Amino acid sequence: MGHALIVEEDADTARTMAKLVADEGFSAATARTLDEARRQMALQQPDVVLLDLRLPDGSGMSLLDDAELIGNSEVVLMTEHASLETSIQALRAGAADYLIKPVSPRQLQGILSRVMKPSVLQDEVRSLHDDLQRRSRFGLLVGTSAPMVQVYEQIARVAGTSVTVFVTGESGTGKELVARTVHDLSRRRAKPFLAVNCGAISPQLIESEIFGHEKGSFTGAERQHPGFFERAHGGTLFLDEITEMPLDLQVKLLRVLETGTFLRVGSTTPIETDVRVVAASNRDPAEAVAQGRFRDDLWYRLNVFPLELPPLRERLDDLPLLVERFLQEIGEREGAAKRITPAALQRLAQYRWPGNVRELRNVLQRAWVMTTGPEIGEQWLPRAPAPASAPDPGGPVLQIAVGTPLATAERQLILATLEHFGQHRQRTAAALGVSLATLSKRLKAYGA
Repeated sequence: MGHALIVEEDADTARTMAKLVADEGFSAATARTLDEARRQMALQQPDVVLLDLRLPDGSGMSLLDDAELIGNSEVVLMTEHASLETSIQALRAGAADYLIKPVSPRQLQGILSRVMKPSVLQDEVRSLHDDLQRRSRFGLLVGTSAPMVQVYEQIARVAGTSVTVFVTGESGTGKELVARTVHDLSRRRAKPFLAVNCGAISPQLIESEIFGHEKGSFTGAERQHPGFFERAHGGTLFLDEITEMPLDLQVKLLRVLETGTFLRVGSTTPIETDVRVVAASNRDPAEAVAQGRFRDDLWYRLNVFPLELPPLRERLDDLPLLVERFLQEIGEREGAAKRITPAALQRLAQYRWPGNVRELRNVLQRAWVMTTGPEIGEQWLPRAPAPASAPDPGGPVLQIAVGTPLATAERQLILATLEHFGQHRQRTAAALGVSLATLSKRLKAYGA
């Protein structure tokens, strides 16, 4: 049985929370001031400290400054407002999570179900760093280059907290793998990890998919449908291509992040949700805000912990490791091992990889299929430089006048690039650094 310390000035609130904590199988002690909390912690080290930010003798944050006193206790801040500042405070101070007052029993149950001593998470991070030295892997990610080691350090720092993470990087760099690694290192690992591509779902269906709907709420709604927020309760929800989400839905997402509640389509009954959001985009969110496609208040709410992934061309030191890993996976699936020749590996290193790690995996899959012997040579590999990654001096030049609206310039660039690649959409998407779904959506809007 775990032990909880509730640091709360209001005696009635403290008693109510103590009962809720006891109902979850924890013993509970209460303290109304910082001094009393310190005495309680000296007498018995709690597994979890539920700490109010405002106390008669100072800010609850000051308690977090005493690392020796906190020891191996998990700290959860309690605040009246779930703001960006609260998230940043919690992260910087080392708190594992925070609760919005008045505390919801369901939210408290979720917190207590995830109580895990900080030392356990630290041991797991150390184990992953050891694995990096032995096998050149960090969780689901492969590579030992300096840019990737920096990514690993950020993941290790943020995974044990509750703050939202915003992952940016070109298409194919591994943003979902980062989100999964964050989830696997978090206190939520025993709960679901769900991923949704906001650019791949029809605007008419995306609200129903994310928030769910009631039976009869629209034509074809023959039964009640739980959405991603409902199904991911207690776990992590990965929202990929978040800048492609319709603006009206962005407002509703912001409300969920601020209140912890949402409405199914066709319902007036709020549903509480306890979900950690990891968002991602392959385009610059600031640019999407400037173009009016992404709400600035939602960006600020999601961008608590920004994490940028490097493109493959900036981490070519990892290329041999990635090639070895992908060929091993293909061989295990197909039941036959094949290796790559040094000349072929050199050819891969000269390519610019507009589609990044995803493109590398696809290239190796094709080469594996086309190669009859045990060695993969240069025959079925792309040539450098990649036509989609560098301008062709002999190709067409697009001139755009200064002062052209961004939307107009983007339309001209997309259509010109599509024409240059002979209406080949996949190559066009790779050249522009966007997903195929995003390109298709733009072309549909243009009537092309």
